[in-house]
Formats: sequence, structure tokens, C-alpha cells
Amino acid sequence: MNQSIKKYIFGLLTCVMLVSCNNGESLQTYFVDNQEKTDFISVDIPTTIVNLDEASLSEDQMEAYNSVKKLNFLGFKLTETNQETYAQELSKVNAILNNEKYIELMEVNDPAAKIIVKYIGDDDIADEFIVFTSSKNMGFGIVRILGNDMRPEKMATLVSAIQNADIDSSQFESITGFFK
Repeated sequence: MNQSIKKYIFGLLTCVMLVSCNNGESLQTYFVDNQEKTDFISVDIPTTIVNLDEASLSEDQMEAYNSVKKLNFLGFKLTETNQETYAQELSKVNAILNNEKYIELMEVNDPAAKIIVKYIGDDDIADEFIVFTSSKNMGFGIVRILGNDMRPEKMATLVSAIQNADIDSSQFESITGFFK
């Protein structure tokens, strides 16, 4: 009898685990699955690329700056020979980002490129920010901004400080060289 109870509990736990697994692809798994493919480039961007004068930052800006822990970039370069693959990969990314867990902050449609900013979290705290840009001429790029207790309204204040900051462009040479 004791053996049958163990089998029953094990079977029940197995069913719960199988039902709770999410078969939908996440952005994280998309990054991992494609980071080594030839049409893609994957770069971990250090937060030190932005040289901010911390003394000039407001308390909100400083809190936002300290909440960012790492940035991941994945890019797909469009060429004459991979246009069909580009369409498929773009469709995959759009399907992932259309998941309801990604909350849209803004979308900009420009003749040269489309930019979408989304986040995962709630109105108060974001676990991850996503910046997705696509161009019919160059390809697409995704930046995952990961951190702790990132607040969307405070991150917006940080943008103005970053616009005036000294950015180490040498950190982006591998990315810009890839798209040339």
C-alpha cells in the first residue's frame, strides 16, 4: 500500500510538471538558440560603456542606473542570400514579443527602421526591458536590459542623462562591423 501511494504521488507530480511547462518560446531561449548561428551576432554589453558623472545624477537617475545589471544584444544581418530566413526569424521574434507578458512602452515607425520598446513586469517594477529594432535594409537587433527592481518611470529619467553621457563607442565596433 505504501508503495502504491508513492507511485501515485510521483505520477501526480509528473503530471503537474508536464502541465506547467510552457511550450512557447521565450526571448531568452531565442537568444540561446541563435547566438552561434552565422547570420546572427550575440554580444554581452557591459554597463560600463556609458561613462556617467554620478555626481550630476539625480537620486532617481542614480537608482535607475544602479538597477541595470547587464545588457544582451542579438542581431540578425540581412543579406541578399538570406531574405527568406530573415522573414522567418523576424516572424519568430514578433510572435515572441506579441506574448501578453511583454508590455509595450512605445513604438516608433520610421521609414528607415521600426523600434519597439517593451518590458516584463508590472506598472511599478520591470524585470526586463526589451528594445527591438528592425530595418528592411539591414536586419534586426534586440537588446535585453536586465536588472533588479527597475522602475519604468525612473528608467525614463535615466535616458536624458545617457543622451549627454560619454559613451565608449569601441564597445560597439563588433556590432557595427557586423552590419556593414
